[in-house]
Amino acid sequence: MALVALVVAFVLKTFLVQAFFIPSESMVPQLHVDDRVLVTKLAYRFHQPRRGDVVVFHPPGFDQPEPDRSLVETVGYELRQLVGLAAPAEEDFIKRIIALPGETVEGRDGSVVIDGLRLVEPYLPEGVTTADFNPEQVPEGHVWVMGDNRSASSDSRTFGPVPIDEIVGRAFAKVWPPADASFL
Repeated sequence: MALVALVVAFVLKTFLVQAFFIPSESMVPQLHVDDRVLVTKLAYRFHQPRRGDVVVFHPPGFDQPEPDRSLVETVGYELRQLVGLAAPAEEDFIKRIIALPGETVEGRDGSVVIDGLRLVEPYLPEGVTTADFNPEQVPEGHVWVMGDNRSASSDSRTFGPVPIDEIVGRAFAKVWPPADASFL
């Protein structure tokens, strides 16, 4: 029975959908610490990443080795992670896609500027500003990501553009707490 549960959890988590636990304040006010989101792993099989998508990814330079676990511990962890009860792996980050391949992004005068045009960000609360940062062209096969909580986010301003291949999936729904459940 444990083997069947492991296989089902593995297939769901690997190919379809997975719940993720929000570990930091980097996406406040949309997502808070301990919220759970559902992430589809199929989205980018059908289309390219889009500006504004909230994505889970492995940031460059944050690779951590998997801990050694027994089969029973592995099954339990996989099942808890599938439903968002286990904390995410250290390398899983959640941020919003701001700039796409080939675009030049910068922080200027409190706003994000892409290819010389101010980015309209309706998901940010009134009064949120972005600290200035130098222009950077996003390489092909990469995206520029930032947290909505600009003053408390380790994002592309810190570690650079994220390879599209490192995106785990697109968050599409907040499911915990139930009173705050919504589509993203």
